Amino acid sequence: MKQMEKILPQVGASSDVGKAVLDCLNKLVKFVPAGSVTPAAQKNSIEAQQRAMAQNNQQAQAVQQMRQKQAQPQAQGAAA
Repeated sequence: MKQMEKILPQVGASSDVGKAVLDCLNKLVKFVPAGSVTPAAQKNSIEAQQRAMAQNNQQAQAVQQMRQKQAQPQAQGAAA
């Protein structure tokens, strides 16, 4: 099913091939086991992980900058 979903943008949903692919997908969806992960859910999960990683990276950078600022006065005081 994932392969068919990937080909759809290439052939166009309004083309004859695209219409056939959509028809097949609609028929096959009935046989997908309950609880299986849909591509949309997979995409949402990946995007959420990316957002969380970006936020964690920003927080880590902020902490690192704060530590560097705190270390600078101590280094200057020791040099004097």
